[in-house]
Order: sequence, then C-alpha cells, then structure tokens
Amino acid sequence: MERRNFLRWSSLVTLAGLAPLTKTFGSNTVINQEAGNAKKSDRDYWVELLDKIASPLLGNMSQGLLRKNMVVEYSATWDGRNKQVAYMEAFGRLIGGIAPFLALPQTDDAEGKIRQRLLLQTQQSLAHAVDPQSADYLFWGEGKTAQPLVDAAHIAQGLLYAPEVLWKPLSEKTKQQFIHEFKTIRRIKPFKSNWLLFAAIIESFLLSIGEEPDAERIDTAIDQVTKWYVGDGWYSDGDKFHFDNYNGFVIHPMLVDVLKVNVAHGRRKKEEYDIAYKRMQRYASFQERYISPEGTYPVFGRSSTYRVGAFQPLSKLALENALPKEITPAQVRSALTKVMKRMFVSDTFTKQGWLTMGLIGNKQSDLADYYSNTGSMYVTSLVFLALGLPGSHEFWSAPFAEWTQKRAWSGKPFPKDYAVNY
Repeated sequence: MERRNFLRWSSLVTLAGLAPLTKTFGSNTVINQEAGNAKKSDRDYWVELLDKIASPLLGNMSQGLLRKNMVVEYSATWDGRNKQVAYMEAFGRLIGGIAPFLALPQTDDAEGKIRQRLLLQTQQSLAHAVDPQSADYLFWGEGKTAQPLVDAAHIAQGLLYAPEVLWKPLSEKTKQQFIHEFKTIRRIKPFKSNWLLFAAIIESFLLSIGEEPDAERIDTAIDQVTKWYVGDGWYSDGDKFHFDNYNGFVIHPMLVDVLKVNVAHGRRKKEEYDIAYKRMQRYASFQERYISPEGTYPVFGRSSTYRVGAFQPLSKLALENALPKEITPAQVRSALTKVMKRMFVSDTFTKQGWLTMGLIGNKQSDLADYYSNTGSMYVTSLVFLALGLPGSHEFWSAPFAEWTQKRAWSGKPFPKDYAVNY
C-alpha cells in the first residue's frame, strides 16, 4: 500500500545502530480490556513484538553482519539444499510483513522512533542484499536449489506494499542490482503449485516500476491458480487439494496482489481481481472463526512453525478496510492479540533473540519441515500487515470486541455461516 509521506534516507543516519528494544506507550489506541493491562494497548504490544522479532535481523544486516551473527538452526530432516538460503528467507519474509508499518508517516513519539530505526535498517539491508561486495549479499540461487525464488518473491511483495519508502529512496545502483537479480532469477522454473505465484509477483513488481515483465510467468500463475479454485474460499495447491495453511501464507494474498498490479496496467480484467478478492474475504471469514475463546487455533498441515503468518489474509483485509461485513476490525485485533500472547512466550526466542522452530516455546523443533530453518520462521511477520493502519483507525481505537468463537461458546448471539457460490 503506497503512502505519500516518507522520511528521506539522509535524515535517518543517526538511527542506524543496534538500538535496544523500546517501550511504545502513548499511541492513540485503547487498552485491551480483556487482558486487564492498564498500561499497554494492543497496538503497543504489536509494535513491541514486531520490534523484538525484527531488530536482531535488521540491526545486523543493516551493518553487513547478518551472516556473521545470525544463529541458524536447520530442521532435523533437512533435505540438503544449500544452507545459505536461510539469510534470504529471514530477510525477505520479514519485510513482506512489516512494509506497511514502515510506510506510515513518521512521528516523534516512541512508536515513531522505532519505525524510523526499522525503516533505515531495512533500507540499508536492501542495499546489502544485492551488493556482491557485501558480506550480506544474499544467495540469489546459483546452483540447483530453487528456494531463492520463494524469498525473492517476498522481497518483491514488500516493495509493492511500500514503494515510497522501500524502493524510491534506494540509490540508482541498488535499484539496478535488484532489477538484475529479479530478472536473473527467471532461470528458476516454479513448481506447479503456489510457487507459480512467486514467479508472478516478482514479474508484477517489475511491471510496476516500468520494466518489461515475463508475461508468461504472470499469466500462467493467474490462469492456473484460478483453475484450482475448489469453492467456498479455498484453492487447491496444485492438482490435488491440500488441507493446510498455504491459502493463507501465499495463495490468496499473492494472487490478489498480482492481479491488482496487472489490472492497473491493463493486462488483466478487473472482474478477475474482484472475484479473487471476494474469495479471499470468504477465506478470511473462516480464519476469524478458527480462533478459540482461549486464543488457540487448529494446527494442521505443513509449515505449522510459520505460526501466525497463516493469518495474513485476515490482517491484509483489515489493512485495506475490506473485512467481511460480519467481522469488525476490533474483533480481529482482539482475537489476534489473544493468539499472539499465547504464542510468543519468552522461549519462543533464543537467547540471542532469534525465532525458534516450533509453535509455542522452544521444545517443538520436531515440527520443522525438511525445508525449514531459522530464517523460514520469519514468515510469521505477515500477520503485522495491519500495523500499517494508523493508531487512530478503529482497528486500534475501538474497544475490545469478542470474536465469533468467544461469543459462541459463552452463549451469546453470533452470526450464522453459509457457503458461498463465487
């Protein structure tokens, strides 16, 4: 999502270092009434958690120290792919989620100081990511591994969400280096699955900045994924249906983002975008109902260690003021906050501050899939898309609201649910 106000790189130079975690009190948000915390609002909590997740990564990479200092754990069933993919996974997946927050106008309050620091660190990290002379030049896919296509796509998604602060301020040299890497990565052929959208979103970003895209990689993804729609808000991830969270991690958000860019450039029909968006709204209505009164949700399918990144469609719709009509912004905020507070306990992080490979705490590393490493875990950051809404927005300012399951299981009225036919 584009924002007109952004802070010039030069005005942030003094904020580049590894700053400590900062308290974020003082925003225009209400206290989470259920939590009974008289000091910290839900927004304060989200910003503090985002800072805790992001700071070790961006603080190091902005100085070219990520490879040196990041402590990387690999799945016990690691499939032998090049281990250098971990750093690109961590960075790409992080900025895909925090970009809308970074795009907010800068302010002088505590939250604004955190945003300024993270923004500068992200801009500096972007420069390191594509500079072959940097120690933190990312692994863009030399050799046989296809993994870099995935995380190049997350970088492209982040750039699409916040071009005014993440793309336009970059030097011309850095921009050309990104364009080169994005075009060179075309050598990787995506699998016939949600991976088609990784190729498509990279090409759509190139289209958005005036570069000539590989149209076939875009259109193949749109046409194929659309054919995989099985009804009631769900897509099959390939020819056979997979009951997992990849509709949330990838399919709905990236299909909508790809279509948005291509409709804007006259390449696809608006009707395609509209129907894909309605399907994402339907899927998000299920996500809101996943969340139990206690702040838990069903754990099923692969990539469970990606945690609340699965709720990306719900957070994205909140950001875009497009939640299903029966769902209020406040109940989404209240529900997701409850989940986060159950999930992100102290030992969900290592002593050095990196995310662990589990769901709750650090004793579930056996959940990690054969393709998972510490860097993979940062896709959880996609839940923070709603932080792109200002503190005055009702998502943050409205009082605590009970979500569907909390109402249902306390004997209160709640909306009935029916399948949809689009």
